[in-house]
Amino acid sequence: MSMKIYLGLIAASLILTSCESAPAGPTQHESTHIDLDKSEQTRVELKMGAGELNVDGGAATLADADFTFNVPAWKPRVEYHSTGLRGDLVIAQPEGINGMGNTEYRWDVKLNDGVLMDLVTHLGAGEARMNLGSLSLRNVELNIGAGEVKMDLRGNPKRSYDVRINGGVGEATVQLPRNVAIEATAQGGIGGVDVRGLEERNGRWVNASQENSPVKIHIDVKGGVGQINLIAE
Repeated sequence: MSMKIYLGLIAASLILTSCESAPAGPTQHESTHIDLDKSEQTRVELKMGAGELNVDGGAATLADADFTFNVPAWKPRVEYHSTGLRGDLVIAQPEGINGMGNTEYRWDVKLNDGVLMDLVTHLGAGEARMNLGSLSLRNVELNIGAGEVKMDLRGNPKRSYDVRINGGVGEATVQLPRNVAIEATAQGGIGGVDVRGLEERNGRWVNASQENSPVKIHIDVKGGVGQINLIAE
């Protein structure tokens, strides 16, 4: 399904459930930067109702984000708080706004590779490309509504971490590293599971050649009627 169809579906839904409308206008570009502090780990939460989301590593700061949008009321909300040891970063699309006309909405987010990170993403309808292999991950949680997500975890992780995918009617493709242990499970009304490069054992998929690796990625997929693709090649 194309981006225009996704945006049309979410806009139609919002029109039916809200009395507030926000027509499209000229395209705007805004940037934000969150400086590094003394936090030893950070929770990053990305909440997008509809649009295009791109996430990469390589930020010199804690996070760099560029936003492109042509509905002024959809300007993302960015909040960061730190307790000294732990930081919390939230980037969210405002709720309860109707998109009308030809909407354009994109986030390009870069995160720091060295900070231990929990990453939580909520994607209602749209497309997401997430290159996370260079990040220092502790947990990854992905919640998909009607979107399409491509998540690339290939890299050289130094520690084990968990990935949880909660699917709706969308599709998620996850590319996995071959040089660490992998254990994947999938359950709950999933439309289809396509697995490549992993061996099935008693309802789970493993990277047989790396079972004794001290680093393990555990993937737990629970979903509605979407398609899940796990690729370790």
